[in-house]
Amino acid sequence: MISLAARALLSLTAMVGFGLRFRARGNDLDRWLCLGATLALFAELHYLFTPMLSGRSISQGDFLRLLSYSVLLVGVWRAIRHAEFGRAVAEERTRVAREIHDGLAQYLFAVSTHASMLESGADPKQTLAQLKEAAAAAQQEARFAVLALSSAGGSAPFDSALRRYVDFLTADGQLEVDLEIADGVRLAPDEQIEVFRIVQEGLANARKHAGARHADVRIEERAGERFVTVVDDGSGFDEQEIAAGQGLRNMRARAASIGGGFRLISAPGRGTALEVVLRA
Repeated sequence: MISLAARALLSLTAMVGFGLRFRARGNDLDRWLCLGATLALFAELHYLFTPMLSGRSISQGDFLRLLSYSVLLVGVWRAIRHAEFGRAVAEERTRVAREIHDGLAQYLFAVSTHASMLESGADPKQTLAQLKEAAAAAQQEARFAVLALSSAGGSAPFDSALRRYVDFLTADGQLEVDLEIADGVRLAPDEQIEVFRIVQEGLANARKHAGARHADVRIEERAGERFVTVVDDGSGFDEQEIAAGQGLRNMRARAASIGGGFRLISAPGRGTALEVVLRA
């Protein structure tokens, strides 16, 4: 009897404590814990005031205790789901911040720098031309970012967003790109944004640094694996010298973030080929 009374007192304390905490903070888990403690309290009171005549019989207290355990499990499950959602939101915010930092922010910094140069008395003719170029690049990067984020968010098909990006990139005729996305290849939302940015980085390097005139982009599935390849006919580079570059590190990190393997092959005068391999 004493042990039953003590357990009932503990359940009452838990019920009051979780109830007050829910009232103060409005936490969903506290509500479920309070409900579970309430059911446990009634179970203990039933054991206390209605002693069982036989250890083999099942009483209402047993049902109440089982129900309290079920309520606690539901509360914990909801708390875990909420924590996973919060983590996903935090990761999404981090990803968006990285997209802005890696792209648009760099061009806006260039715009600010050239504006400061004008204020300091720099040659207006040359500086205004550079300012205009930086502003145009920032505008284009903003379009690319919208395309990338919309494709990852599901509001625009990935293949359509990537083709539109290629159209923007090749509009001036400096680079020709052949894009082929095999039928049936599916990319998860997080894979879409990282693949988009890897392809963007690869094509940007081919155009700006390698002086390439042609590039092939392939997204296909072979032997249970998905392959993303970007091959250009540019000047290439020594892999040892460029291995520490920030752009290459970013591509490796992006591939790793979606569980993909990354490989880059290049040599002076022989172009560059990069490949990302994802499990199907």
